[in-house]
Amino acid sequence: MSELSEFEEMYLKRMFEIHAEQPDAIVKTSMLAESMGVSAASTTEMIQRLAGRDLVTYIPYKGSRLTPDGFARASRIKRRQLLLEMLLSDIIGYEGDVYAAACEMEHSIDDDLEAAIDRLLGYPERTHSGERVPQVSRRVDPAVTASLLPISNLPEGSSGIIEFIALDGQDSQTLERQGLVIGERITVENGAIVVGDNSFSISQTLANQILVRLEVLLDVE
Repeated sequence: MSELSEFEEMYLKRMFEIHAEQPDAIVKTSMLAESMGVSAASTTEMIQRLAGRDLVTYIPYKGSRLTPDGFARASRIKRRQLLLEMLLSDIIGYEGDVYAAACEMEHSIDDDLEAAIDRLLGYPERTHSGERVPQVSRRVDPAVTASLLPISNLPEGSSGIIEFIALDGQDSQTLERQGLVIGERITVENGAIVVGDNSFSISQTLANQILVRLEVLLDVE
C-alpha cells in the first residue's frame, strides 16, 4: 500500500482512539470533524478517500468504521505516538509539550527506528497512565547485545558502559559520587547496580535517564 499523508494518518489514529473507547460504535462524521477541528464536509471527503483505499468503511449519513487494514495502520501510528511520548519524557527528560512533539514526530519514523525505541524503553506494554501500547509486529529481543538501554531496563546479570546521562545539577553530582559517570562499566546483580566494589540502587526516574551500551549477559543462577 502506498504511503499515507500526515493528515490521513491523523484521521486514522483519531478513529482508532474512538474505537478504543467504544469498540462497537460507528464513528459519527460530526464527532470526528469536531475532534479534528475541521468541517463536516472536509471530514466526509477524507473518509471517502480512506474508504477508497480500503482503510475505512463508510456508511452515508451514519458514519464510518476502520477496516481490518485501517485498524492495523492506525494501531501502528498510535503505538509510535505513545513510544515517542515515553522516550521524550522518561529518557530525554523533555520539559516541553510532550504530546504535541510526539504527534509531530510519529509521522517521520520508520519500522527500524520504532523497533529501536521500543527496545530502548524495555518493550513497554502500557504507559505510566495505564494506556495500552499497541503491539503490532513487535520485534522483542531482550538478549540483544551492543544495544543502548536505560539502566532501568538492563537485564539481570548484564554489564555495559555508561554512554549518556540526561541529567545535570545536583542529580548529576550525586551520581558522580556513586561512580556513575560516562565511560564507567556497571553490572546488574540481584537487582542492584554494581560499580567496582560498590553496590547500590537508584530511583526509577534517575535510572531511566542513564543510558548504557549493553556488552555482556552473564550467566546468573
